[in-house]
Amino acid sequence: MPRSRPIASLFAGLLLATQAGAADIDAASYGFPLANPFEATIAGTPPELRPQLPADEDIDQADYELKLRPEREFELPANFWPVTKLRYRLARQDGRAPLIFIIAGTGAHYSSGKTEELKRLFYGAGYHVVQLSSPTSYDFMSAASRTATPGVSRDDAEDLYRVMMAVRAQHPGLEVSDYHLTGYSLGGLHAAFVSELDERLRSFNFKRVLLLNPPVNLYTSVSNLDRLVQTRVAGIDDHTTYFELVLAKLTRYFEEQGRIDMNEAMLYDFQRSEQKLSDEQLAMLIGSSFRFSVADMAFTADLINRRGLITPPSYPIGEGTSLTPFFKRALQCDFDCYIVEQLVPYWRGKHDGGSLPQLIDQVSLYALADYLKGSSKVAVMHNADDLILGPGDIGFLRRTFGERLTLYPRGGHCGNLNYRVNSDAMLEFFRG
Repeated sequence: MPRSRPIASLFAGLLLATQAGAADIDAASYGFPLANPFEATIAGTPPELRPQLPADEDIDQADYELKLRPEREFELPANFWPVTKLRYRLARQDGRAPLIFIIAGTGAHYSSGKTEELKRLFYGAGYHVVQLSSPTSYDFMSAASRTATPGVSRDDAEDLYRVMMAVRAQHPGLEVSDYHLTGYSLGGLHAAFVSELDERLRSFNFKRVLLLNPPVNLYTSVSNLDRLVQTRVAGIDDHTTYFELVLAKLTRYFEEQGRIDMNEAMLYDFQRSEQKLSDEQLAMLIGSSFRFSVADMAFTADLINRRGLITPPSYPIGEGTSLTPFFKRALQCDFDCYIVEQLVPYWRGKHDGGSLPQLIDQVSLYALADYLKGSSKVAVMHNADDLILGPGDIGFLRRTFGERLTLYPRGGHCGNLNYRVNSDAMLEFFRG
């Protein structure tokens, strides 16, 4: 594993990406208050700057299950019984309305926070809403993926498309005027590939498709996030762990406040206090969250496919088996490790060879450049200071999408999705 490095060197690429093109919207007129991309990524929009959205009790919604039975070489282990069916959430309007599918980001469940916020936004605007888990989440991998080896974008898109058709078939009485599609982070990349697939199969004929903070070069994006775990953080040594350091800061903050209040505004206020986390500590927090998602994906892919890289193929696993030792081993494997040990061998076996650069091109937006350049229904909203961008990424988005690219000056990675300005722009795009 590479040695840890100072935060300045980690984000030289991010600075280059930001400088590659001036932000389309002036920071002062935009009004988003968090200039620090690390803070924006974690804290999101202050509650008073978010739109007024319907509460859950005002939404006609329910969770449903699909039994898809993906054909695979191996049966699921016995302890996977809770995820033999794929769950999703549908919020329905009274009568005929447009329907929008929302694809979650890396490792995220269909009911994750950002997916829920987008649901409330579109439901409040009169849409039926279907929330889908990411193809990189353990539940999707177990119940819907034909390979249980996510990362080949076209394969992931085909799995998502099959799920979408099954969702529609499960609700024949739902009155739909037209179909729309969106996704955030990795879900934005998946939305692009699903849209291109639908252009050929014409099952939905999506009217509008919006990519929210998608990776351009998937390998660059995951490498940026992986490197955050290697950040050097002052105060961490043989006697104090990172989590103990953060807990101590939170404890002192709550003591100063005289109460424990874990509401949505807490982290924003916390970062305005003397106990605030440094950029290095914020970077470690973001990187740790991503590493857990990757570990979950690597562990699940290895276990389902009996590859023996993390869990011995012959190891007896039942409902009561502790998987903690194996998950700890999975945490030692970053995304590059997953690519080298699982994704590339699978991809080469399917395509009779091929280099890593070829794989990277095929799973990134580059593979869809011609389609995206010529499709007026597909648009992108991104942030100039997004942590997942690398040198040349903004230039690619400008050349490919032209006026269909909205580039905000601030927001980090998806930190401004629930900012009023962004929410209004999303609705305006889908309304045409």
